[in-house]
Amino acid sequence: MTSTAALESILDSSRVLVDPAALATYAIDGLLPVAVAKPASTEEAAEVIRLAAKERLSVVPTGARTKISIGARPTRYDIALDMCALNQIAHYDPADLTVSADAGMPVAKLNAALYERKQFLPLLVPYYSQATLGGVIASGIDSPLRQAYGTARDFLLGAEFIDGTGALVKSGGRVVKNVAGYDLHKLLVGSFGTLAVITRLNFRTFPAIIDRSRGFLASFSTHETALAARHKIAASSLSPLTLDVINPGAAKIFSSRTPATPQATGFTRDTHRTAESQLPLPGEWFHADEWQLCAAFAGPPEVVSRYVRDLTCVAEQSRASAIAVLDDATRPPIWGRLREALSLFREVSPFAAIFKLNIPPARHAKAVRVLESLANAAKLPLALIARAAGTLYIALLPESAPDFSAETVSLLALEVLSLGRSLDGRASLLFAPAAIKPALESTLNSGSHPDLSLMRRVKSAFDPQNIFAPDRLFRNPL
Repeated sequence: MTSTAALESILDSSRVLVDPAALATYAIDGLLPVAVAKPASTEEAAEVIRLAAKERLSVVPTGARTKISIGARPTRYDIALDMCALNQIAHYDPADLTVSADAGMPVAKLNAALYERKQFLPLLVPYYSQATLGGVIASGIDSPLRQAYGTARDFLLGAEFIDGTGALVKSGGRVVKNVAGYDLHKLLVGSFGTLAVITRLNFRTFPAIIDRSRGFLASFSTHETALAARHKIAASSLSPLTLDVINPGAAKIFSSRTPATPQATGFTRDTHRTAESQLPLPGEWFHADEWQLCAAFAGPPEVVSRYVRDLTCVAEQSRASAIAVLDDATRPPIWGRLREALSLFREVSPFAAIFKLNIPPARHAKAVRVLESLANAAKLPLALIARAAGTLYIALLPESAPDFSAETVSLLALEVLSLGRSLDGRASLLFAPAAIKPALESTLNSGSHPDLSLMRRVKSAFDPQNIFAPDRLFRNPL
């Protein structure tokens, strides 16, 4: 029995796709699956995995596929397991601030439902209007709200998933206080679909930021002064919702580009609208040729007044060249772009290489100096976002393919890797042109990953036959 016929014995034939045009929409760096399976239930998904394990077929779980090209290309790709049909809220307890939802549930749709009870999930990630819960967890990308709420790892209470044998597994629970045991579900964050097929996720919810939210923007001539101001704010008694510094390269993109896909426009009332709209361009108050410190805050009038006063004082003491306090009309153009920054960078340059560097915030200034030097030497445009929680997003944005050879990006990747280790951090490659990934992986594999042995043991425990996205994670030791 062929794999297609075997899949059709499990699923209705209309939910098994083999048409080349349909397969192309599931491609990973040009590699197409043999078939697409679209289960309508957890039981069907488990049957597909049991079939794959028996026939030694490779499986890549997918959602909206907005981040499917993150990381290395899998060495085998037999079945794309589309989980978007599993998209219901399984359990919601507003009083207990907990929600359980299927992996295929769009984040924006879940937040629209939570907002009816004045709650939300702070998963404001790139491609927000399309991204599914399972995809957000598997990709591990954070949001600007990390400053106030942490990452998904901090409010993911439990998960249900299918392991590499087709067994249904539960980890954690639906409440904040849970029984003792290993938090296996935390390993799913950033796993790129290599460990399991996520079927359901349990989260702690948060009170929605309904009214009286404001933005604060300060412009600086150098990254040192912008980062110094950010440090003063982070070390103060203030607790802003977001606190980021962006370089002039990112600021110029923000000032001139609007995300191609219609987006929700902010993180308060307008986040949870089901209707989509285009983000307006920033006004004249946005200085695109300088470093920008971006903060957001909310609260009753007296709290908002204190934030405005204290943030203005910090900016003035740090020699800001311009200061702007943003309301509900002027805030969304910037914070929508902060959320969608990675998608914007990829739209600006189809040849973009985007890295994520997690290092102590106090070492951001040194990292920026090195990164600017590397980009200048390679004669490549550079866009940077430096979050106060420690994450640096680095985008190299060549205007054409010849500007960005495999040799160039490989050398830059090694430099970023070396920089992360020298600053007590960790670097990872998120996006890179498909044409240069093989050479890039070959160069990177000449080094050694300090956790590679442990990662392989975890992979083997979840997926003993290595059917989930083979080598997708381990061929990139950044």
